[in-house]
Amino acid sequence: MELDLPESPTRSVRCIVKLGGAAITRKNELEEIHDENLEAVACQLRQAMTEGSAPSKVIGMDWSKRPGSSEISCDVDDLGDHDSSEFSKFVVVHGAGSFGHFQASRSGVHKGGLEKPIVKAGFVATRISVTNLNLEIVRALAREGIPTIGMSPFSCGWTTSKRDVASADLSTVAKTIVSGFVPVLHGDAVLDNILGCTILSGDVIIRHLADHLKPEYVVFLTDVYGVFDRPPSENDAVLLKEIAVGEDGSWKVVNPVMDLTNKKVQTSVAAHDTTGGMETKIAEAAMIAKLGIDVYIVKAATPHSQRALNGELRESVPDDWLGTIIRFSK
Repeated sequence: MELDLPESPTRSVRCIVKLGGAAITRKNELEEIHDENLEAVACQLRQAMTEGSAPSKVIGMDWSKRPGSSEISCDVDDLGDHDSSEFSKFVVVHGAGSFGHFQASRSGVHKGGLEKPIVKAGFVATRISVTNLNLEIVRALAREGIPTIGMSPFSCGWTTSKRDVASADLSTVAKTIVSGFVPVLHGDAVLDNILGCTILSGDVIIRHLADHLKPEYVVFLTDVYGVFDRPPSENDAVLLKEIAVGEDGSWKVVNPVMDLTNKKVQTSVAAHDTTGGMETKIAEAAMIAKLGIDVYIVKAATPHSQRALNGELRESVPDDWLGTIIRFSK
């Protein structure tokens, strides 16, 4: 795999955050953003990034005309006497949710075959959809005063070979962080050396970013309270509070203590999801944990997600915290 990374990479990256598609969009409604969740997530991210140095007034950075509003969302004059906020270094990656998945599954983009007209059309349609979502997420974070920069993996040179990452130019990501911005990447349709094209999921992107940027911790924000032993919609579903990952990448549930061990967790994948759903999330999280980086999977826009984003769980995990921790265990 070809990686272009500066000599002085961003070793002080504090956290990489995955905004799950199901948490920030209404997954069963085509191209509908979950506005309340997205606003709450943006607010929590600002609090986590400016912990201890939060300004008294938030100066929005989205100066465009918003739908339904005739006013610019920031009074530019306010910036004159405004002290610059110190943001700790975060990277954000988001899933597609109700954006992109439908277009990709309908056309078969994830399976490759660019010589087919429907696949080529679906590739274009998928990228239009996911980049539209990326823009809206960047705007939501910018309105909270977070200096975000949207970055599409396709445009940044990410490619795959039989769905495994083949090349990824991380120099732009690293330079963006060093310059004081927060990169916002997303799951994307990319070119594949063998298949012609495929879908690169946000979970895979996070694993590669974690491998090279070495954040202090990683947070997956989802629409449920963590990883369960079966679909959480079932009445007897049990929240798995801690999963330990071994040196060989295998994993087992250590809290609660149960008969369930090594990959017997039941998962379900929506029919239109082309990226593997929770099963892929656990596998990628386990690979991150193997690097010695704790991973927290937690429900977005809750007090539990705020504590995870703040890094409060690194020393000790309160009994009343709801979520799943995936960490390395020798």
